[in-house]
Amino acid sequence: MTNPVTPDFVLPAATLWKRELVRFWRQKSRLIGVIASPLVIWLLIGYGSNTLGKFYSGALVLTVMFSAIFSTISIIEDRREGFLLSMLVSPAPRTSMVLGKILGAATLAWIQGVIFLAFAPLAGFRMQLMELLAVAGAIFLISFTLTGLGFVIAWKMESTAGFHAIMNLLLMPMWMVSGALFPLSEAHGWVKAIMWANPLTYSISLLNYTLALPNIMPGPTASLAVTVAFGVALLLVCGMLAAQKSVRSAA
Repeated sequence: MTNPVTPDFVLPAATLWKRELVRFWRQKSRLIGVIASPLVIWLLIGYGSNTLGKFYSGALVLTVMFSAIFSTISIIEDRREGFLLSMLVSPAPRTSMVLGKILGAATLAWIQGVIFLAFAPLAGFRMQLMELLAVAGAIFLISFTLTGLGFVIAWKMESTAGFHAIMNLLLMPMWMVSGALFPLSEAHGWVKAIMWANPLTYSISLLNYTLALPNIMPGPTASLAVTVAFGVALLLVCGMLAAQKSVRSAA
């Protein structure tokens, strides 16, 4: 097994991470679209109900989600262009390549989430440096998790249209019953059960804690633990998918 601190592991991951960033900056229209859509939704819902701050964390996660969706489309494009196959037949460790792709897309989602923090004063949030760092850390964990989920789905898809359909069918309902629109404490029946089982509920809760919002469920320890565990599990699944693909390609 390759040591994760050796150049053989770090260099492929860093190269793919950089490639994702360069590709993004060549498509600057993506930044406008990803930031503008959640911002419009947040302003309409927030001003319409006079509770702008209540929906801020949900809109922030939606920003990260949109970015993760757009970024993981590159997996389908790489397959179509032949770049993915060249990666899989290279001597680089599969886990290194998967980590580089996920970190690249997650970094983009994180950057756009941090940009969205510039609108925090509109929601009444005034954060000190340490509080800002905690929010930024939570955004990165959520970015990594959503990117891993997008990677798993994109790996099995052959077309970008099918990928968008599946992501919208899965992620939008996940977001709607995650506490983004209404808290877990106000849910009832089967909706409340789904919210408890939804990993994104814990991500929203973690972000709410870093924003110092009151009366939040689940608790901070559970929110952090589930978010980290979900991200690690998705990373392992991505590594297994890449390993299986490389075996079939070699055969």
